Formats: sequence, structure tokens, C-alpha cells
Amino acid sequence: MKKIKKNQISRSVSYFHGRPLPEKECWIAGYASLIDSYDLKIPLPNKLAAISLHHKRYDTDNWSIYTPRYKPDQTIASQLTFALKYEGVNLTVLSALFQRMSPEEIEEWIKSEPVGRYSRRIWFLYEWLTDKKLNLPDAQTGNFVDVLDPKQQYVGPSKPSKRQRVHNNLTGVQNFCPLVWRTEKLEKFRTLHIDSLAREKTGLIHPDVLARAAAFLLLQDSRASFAIEGERPPKNRAERWGRAIGQAGLHPLSINELLRLQTIVIEDHRFIHMGLRQEGGFIGAHERSTNLPLPDHISAKWQDLSRLIQGMVESYEYLKASSFDPVILAALISFGFVFIHPFEDGNGRIHRYLMHHVLAERGFSQKGVTFPLSTVILRRIDEYKRVLEDYSRPRLEFIEWHPTPNGNVDVLNETIDLYRYFDATQQAEFLYECVYETVEHILPEEIDYLKRYDEMKSAINERFDMPNHLTDLLIHFLQQNGGKLSKRAQENEFKELSQEECSQLESLYRNIM
Repeated sequence: MKKIKKNQISRSVSYFHGRPLPEKECWIAGYASLIDSYDLKIPLPNKLAAISLHHKRYDTDNWSIYTPRYKPDQTIASQLTFALKYEGVNLTVLSALFQRMSPEEIEEWIKSEPVGRYSRRIWFLYEWLTDKKLNLPDAQTGNFVDVLDPKQQYVGPSKPSKRQRVHNNLTGVQNFCPLVWRTEKLEKFRTLHIDSLAREKTGLIHPDVLARAAAFLLLQDSRASFAIEGERPPKNRAERWGRAIGQAGLHPLSINELLRLQTIVIEDHRFIHMGLRQEGGFIGAHERSTNLPLPDHISAKWQDLSRLIQGMVESYEYLKASSFDPVILAALISFGFVFIHPFEDGNGRIHRYLMHHVLAERGFSQKGVTFPLSTVILRRIDEYKRVLEDYSRPRLEFIEWHPTPNGNVDVLNETIDLYRYFDATQQAEFLYECVYETVEHILPEEIDYLKRYDEMKSAINERFDMPNHLTDLLIHFLQQNGGKLSKRAQENEFKELSQEECSQLESLYRNIM
């Protein structure tokens, strides 16, 4: 345990762990001070707090700058109070901190402030994170307080903890609990009620048209999910995965369900270990001459996989029964899964399947209509990669590993906290953007296209007694050639058409399609 002297708690800096402050000199505060004082080996939070020498309160991308009147005292209790009050709950920092602090330091604070709202929250979080009981009697007085401040972060269902007289409203269980901070972007999306908007846009569409649109978008989404992985599967494989996506929400989420999905994604099992990994894992490349790993992302230790995946399933079951936002829940579960990367192969496609599963099971998407999220993600592939890298890159320096003879990685240190406690705000914002684009553009565009397609077919059938398959082929050729019927088509499949009739069809296509 590291004991901190009073004058070591905070200091004035111009750079913090390589991150420049917006002013020449500021006093680090809250989580930054605790990371510094206890030399915590963790990724920095996306935003930290500091005290300016000037009387101006403002925010930058990475810093919240406070005026001198906010400066906390040079005590651990004061810095923790500041952190909870202004920065919210950060489980990554607190878990690492509690491993370095002695229990007596926490007990001393709680005894001095037995009814303090911040001391009791830290008391609860210490016992929840460490699974250790402090040498304190149960609290007898004090109003119940929330562990998470709902004005700062999105909260789960509230359960009373009588020992500390707090409401546990965390968004998960001990083995999987990502948190999401309230942002202007997320609040704006939530006020749009995108689920109602989707039902409104599709409610007036003829069921046959809607069913055809849904079928096409399902196949398109399946192909896009493979394309994101750099694969071009044969038609039957894409259709097979599309059928699986179409059943999203029908089977309860469990480890066995995830294993079933992997068998659908991976048809040839000869070269892949199916099921949870039994060795390390990473995403990246190999050095050409030595075959040494060059990781962009290192997966969770295989020894931790059962705990993490079970924790993820339990957190989902816990949150889905509440009013927790479905899109944010989909982000927690799907990105949490892909960061853990429990399988040797198939993780990416199952990760995107989980987005569909959560939205479908929570009734966010209309029955029978699958949001083509992979299609949108493929369009925004650079942004998607950035969202993944923003999680993975900062964690690489805190994972100790060595290469294995077969070109894999063997993780040497304890890393479970990197995967069970993380800030999922960026991932939630990205997924909400994709859902909104689907409802606002992709669905209406496909439905509008099918309406025009049907109108084009009717116009052709009014003029020609042509079989359905030839009508479809004719429209296909016109599409392929920018509204013109190619010379090859006129000389082969449609040689019976006169030049005047071909011109009429081209004019129809321009006017309708």
C-alpha cells in the first residue's frame, strides 16, 4: 500500500502524462491528482480536471478548467470528493486507486464524515470493486444517495445498499460495468425518439414493399458486415448470416448463444479453435522477417474470458428489464464484446449482430425490419476504426506481453479492469449516429427505390407483354448502364425491341427512376 504525504496530493504542471494543459501552469485536481499521487498505471480518462490561476471556467477536448475557488484541499478525501462532484464515477481510476490505498485511509475518512454523501459513495464503491468489507459498522443515519449522479452519467436501475445507505444505480455488475457520460450529442439524439420516427416512416408503407425492403437491407447488411472484415463471401454464406441477423432478438443472450452464432459465422471449423479462446489474442500484423506480433489491439486474457462474458450477459439482463436507453445499451454490449474479443475468429460480425439483437429485443426496431447498421458502418469505416482505436491504443502501453512461438501474444500482467470498466461514451455516440442515419436516410431511400421500381415495372407491363424475369432484367440493364440500354442487350436479350421502343423505355427510366 502506498501512503501519500499531505503535500504530495496535487501539483502545478504544464503537461500531464504527455497531455498539454490549455494554460502554461495549472494545478491538477480530482482524478488527475490521484493518478499522479499514486502513480496509477492506467489509461488516462478522456477528460481530466485542473485548477487555473485565472478566474475563468471553461472546457477543452481533454480538460475541464476550474477557477481557484474550486481548488480542493491537499487530502485524498478532498480530491475524491472533487472527482465525484465534478467528474463523475470513473471505475478504472477507482479500482486501480483502491489497490494502492490502505483500507485504513478509507475508513479514517468515513469515520470523520459518517453521513457524508461522497464518503458513503466511496465506501460503497470500495467494497463493490474490491470485494472486501471495511472495518466499519453499517451506516445508521443519512439520506440515501445515488452512486452515479444521473445529471453526469446514464444510470441503471436503482437498488438500495443499506450498509452505506446509497442507491446502487451502476450500469452493470462487478465483472462488466462500462459507463457512459451524458453529452450534448447523446441528449439530442435521445430527444429525437428515433424508434418512433422509424415506425412513423414505415407505418404508411404497404406491407409487401416494406417486407421486400427489409429482405434486401438484411442481405445488404450481411454483405457489409463481411466487407468490414475485408471479406467477400459467396452468396449463400452472406444469405446464411443474413438469416441469422433476421432472427436477432429471438434467442436470449448467453454464452451458449454466442457460441451458436460463431458456428454460423465460421463454416469451416478445421483451422479455427471454436469457442472461447484458450490462448492470447490480438488484432494487428506480423513483422515480415521475424513473424513477431505488431498489435493494434490486445484482447482480454483467455483466463478472464468466462468472467467477462458472463458479466456482460448479466449486465445486459440487468439493464434490459429497465428503462435504460436501448441504443446506449447496444453500444455497451456490442463494443464491450469486441473489445474483449473472446473468439479466435468471428468477433467483428458477432459484435455487429449484438447491436441488432439489443435493439430488436428491446423493441426499438420495428418487428421484421432490421436496421442495416453494418451498411452505415461501412460507409463510415474511417470513423468506425477511429472509435475502436480510441479504446485500444491508450491501453497497449499498460499491457505487458511477450510473443509466443506461433506468432501470438502471451499477456503477463493483470488486465481484466481494462475490459470490464471503460468509458463507452464515444461508442454510444457513434452507434446513435449510425441508427439515426439508418432511419433518416437508408430506410426511406430503399423504400422510395422500391416504389419507383414497382412504378417502372407497371409502366413496362402496360406497353409490353413481357415475363416478370425479363422485366427485372431490363431494369437491371438500364441501371447498370446509367439509364441506357446497351448495344449488347439490344442485340441479345431484347433484340425484339425496336429502336423507338428502346428510346421510350430509356425515357421512362429517366422520368421514374
